[in-house]
Amino acid sequence: MGEDVIHDFLKCSMIVRYGNGKSPLVKKFQILPVVRLQMLLYLDADLDYIRPHRLQLDRKKVTVGGVDTKNVILRSVLNIGASYLNFRPQWVTELRNLEVLQLGRWQDSALHHIEVGSEEFLKDLRTLKQLKYVSLRGISRILELPSSIAELESLLILDLKACHNLERLPHDISSMRSLTHLIMSDCCLLEGMPKGIEKLSNLEVLKGFLISTYEKTPCRISDLVNLRKLRRLSIHIGSEAEIRDEEFEGLEDFSALKHLKISWSVSDRKYAKINFVLPPSLRKLHLECFPGKSLEECFMPSVHGRFRFILTELNITGGKLEHIVDFKWWRVEILRLKYLKQLNVDIYDLKALFPELKYVKVKQVSNISYLQHEWAD
Repeated sequence: MGEDVIHDFLKCSMIVRYGNGKSPLVKKFQILPVVRLQMLLYLDADLDYIRPHRLQLDRKKVTVGGVDTKNVILRSVLNIGASYLNFRPQWVTELRNLEVLQLGRWQDSALHHIEVGSEEFLKDLRTLKQLKYVSLRGISRILELPSSIAELESLLILDLKACHNLERLPHDISSMRSLTHLIMSDCCLLEGMPKGIEKLSNLEVLKGFLISTYEKTPCRISDLVNLRKLRRLSIHIGSEAEIRDEEFEGLEDFSALKHLKISWSVSDRKYAKINFVLPPSLRKLHLECFPGKSLEECFMPSVHGRFRFILTELNITGGKLEHIVDFKWWRVEILRLKYLKQLNVDIYDLKALFPELKYVKVKQVSNISYLQHEWAD
C-alpha cells in the first residue's frame, strides 16, 4: 500500500527524486518548496480534523501522558523531533485506543539521538490491545523487551532497528501471529533470537536474524522455511556463531524471498566457507563484511540444477574480498562495490563479468585510483 502511495505522489509531482545520481532505483525523495507551502496551508485549514486522531511530539524533551482525552480519540503518537522521552505513570489509560506508536526516529541519519528516562513504559504496552505498529528505532537505554510485549497479538510491525543497548528479546514470541514485519537490524548487543519466530506465519520482512550459539538462537535458518510469505530477510552471523553442515542450503526453498542480506561480525575465513544456495526468486543480494577472498568459497548454484536467475542488485560492502569470478548463474543488472581495500578488479572488466549490467557504483576500492565511480548504461 505504501509503495502505491509513493507511486501516486511521484505521478502528480507532490514528491520528486532527491539528488542527481544515476542509479535506476530511487530511494530518496524531496518535497519542492512550493508544494510544501501548499501542504502547510491545507493542514492549517484542516487542523481541527487532524488533532483528534494524532499526537505529535516535536519538542526536545517530552513527557508522554497528561493529555485531555475526554472528547478525543487518539489513534497515533508520532515522534517528530523529541530526543528525550519520559512517561507519566498512567499514560496508557489516556491512550487506550492507540494503534500507532512511533517513538523511534524516522530520520535517515543515525545522528538523531533519542533516549528514554526508563524502560518501564514497555511493560505498560500489554494493555494497548489495538496496537498495530510500534517503532523504537534508534532509542538508547533500552536493555531488554519484557515478555509482556508478546501479548500484543494484533501487532503487525515491530521496529527495533539500531537500539544499540538492546541485549535481550522476549523468551518466546510465538503468540505474535499477526506480525508481518520484525526488524532487529543494527542491534549490536543482542545475545540471541527468541523462540517462536518460525511460527510467525504472516512474516513478510525479517531483518537482523542473529546466528549465534544453539542455546542463544534455538530457531535456525532451516526452521524459517515455513514462513511462506517471507520476501525480505537479513541474517547476521555473530562472533559466537555455531553453524550446522548444509544449514544455509535450505535458503533455496524460500519460495517468496526477493531480498537477502548477509553480514558477518567476524573476519575468520572459516565463516566464509559456508555453502549458501540462493533461491531462484531472489532479486537483491547484499553481502556485508564478507570474510573470504572469493565468493566461490560459499556461493554455489542450486543443488537441483537450477541456475541463471536474474539478480537485479548485488551489493558488496566491506570485507576481505580479493577477486570476483564469473558467476554464470547470476544475471546481475545493478552492482555496488564499497570499501573493499583488497579487491583486485578493473572497472572496465566488470561489464565482461556481468554482461547484463545496467548500473555500477564503485566506492573506495583498492586498485581504483579515484574514490568513487558511477556508471549507467
